[in-house]
Amino acid sequence: MSLSLRFLLFTLLLPAVFTLQAKSVVLHNIQLVDIERGTLVPDQMVLIEKNRISAVLPVSRLTEYSAATLVDGQGRYLIPALWDMHVHFEGRDLVEDNALLLPVYLAYGITAVREAASNLAPVVLKWRSEVASGERLGPRIFTAGQKFEGVGSIWDGDLEIANEQDMLAGMDMLQQQQVDFIKITENALSADLYLKTIKEARRRGMLVSSHVPYSTSIAELADAGLSSIEHASYLLRLGFADEQAIATAVRQGKMSNADASAHYANGFDQQQALAGYKMLAEKQVAVTPTLIGGRQLAHLADTDHSHDSFLQYLTPQFTDNYQWRINRMADETAEQSAARKQRYQLIASQLPYLQQAGVLLLAGSDSAALNTYVYPAQALHDEMELFQQAGLTPAQILQSATLNGARFMQLEQDYGSITAGKMADLVLLQQNPLQDISAVRHPAMLIYQGKVYDRQQLDALLKKAAERRQQLTGQHQ
Repeated sequence: MSLSLRFLLFTLLLPAVFTLQAKSVVLHNIQLVDIERGTLVPDQMVLIEKNRISAVLPVSRLTEYSAATLVDGQGRYLIPALWDMHVHFEGRDLVEDNALLLPVYLAYGITAVREAASNLAPVVLKWRSEVASGERLGPRIFTAGQKFEGVGSIWDGDLEIANEQDMLAGMDMLQQQQVDFIKITENALSADLYLKTIKEARRRGMLVSSHVPYSTSIAELADAGLSSIEHASYLLRLGFADEQAIATAVRQGKMSNADASAHYANGFDQQQALAGYKMLAEKQVAVTPTLIGGRQLAHLADTDHSHDSFLQYLTPQFTDNYQWRINRMADETAEQSAARKQRYQLIASQLPYLQQAGVLLLAGSDSAALNTYVYPAQALHDEMELFQQAGLTPAQILQSATLNGARFMQLEQDYGSITAGKMADLVLLQQNPLQDISAVRHPAMLIYQGKVYDRQQLDALLKKAAERRQQLTGQHQ
């Protein structure tokens, strides 16, 4: 029997989407991926009541649950649903273009996203509420709302602050909106105010994620209480013994950002960086590497994206935003292109060192309309494969996309692993992800918010998204 026929028969045996109500559901004949230990536990069954896991038991006890609804997993591999820990929903004229993608995340096995601020903050806050209440189908949203920036920032829709009073007022507003964390970027914000913003967020008990300005050292940010560094590219500065001296010179106006950038272009010392990674681990600063964006740009000239299948879910108006980076790189020389590839490889090679140092790694795609060919939902799968190419084990990668996100958001008691008492956000995979992380690309079933979706239902979500894309394309024209 062919593989395609076997898969067809398998999907026909799975249940159509149904709601887990008062009656218990037993998902049996599965191989459970123990996320915490990175091992496979065969012949298991998971008892689900409403939207929580009530027990994880050997399948030999199946006869004790004859009154429950039985769902046969056909020997497939069960993992916690994935979390994308860095996305953006942005574009004031792209509200519906972004909205149609929310169910697509579910079809890719992703049930939570951490939205790292955008110019659609009020819309995203509304979506967060609608998803939580069941009014809108999509992944659970954790959002920073608006990010903090300096006056005259290049970013649209940020929260520009000129002084500490502005910062405190902005922090009050974000707290009133009940944002899930604070986000800061470095385009126009002074070093002193940057550090004060981190300290104030932590004083209020809030998580805070940021970029790394040239005018501050990573150690300074860590000492201020930073929760996570977004983008591993910044970590290369830890490979320079004079990082603090460079930061001080930029802060004092003795060096420009361009000068600092040129300084960091050569001379990276791996042993120096290892000491920095140990410091991050000790100070509990997590890192979201976001490799995929750098990889796409490094190979922009030698990759034809015109036939990418994911384009069926993205309106031309959405992908038009890719052009600004493409235009910016149009005159890049062969030497510059080679240097970009080399830099990407250096960044990627740091992941095993970060893992060994004990740094909490978070899988995040940085998918956004402004990030060229970093496709929402699919990019998390791409990111996980890049983690594997960089040298992380599949078990470590799975942790970065499940348990680590829950730990970072301080929700480990409810999410991140398949344990009694936790939410039943689960994905059944056709293949063993502990052998090859690319198995996450092939979900056969999703359990989320008290509902079971088989592959046919997940495909229906994708079809509906493609149809909605067509409608919006016509409306935009």
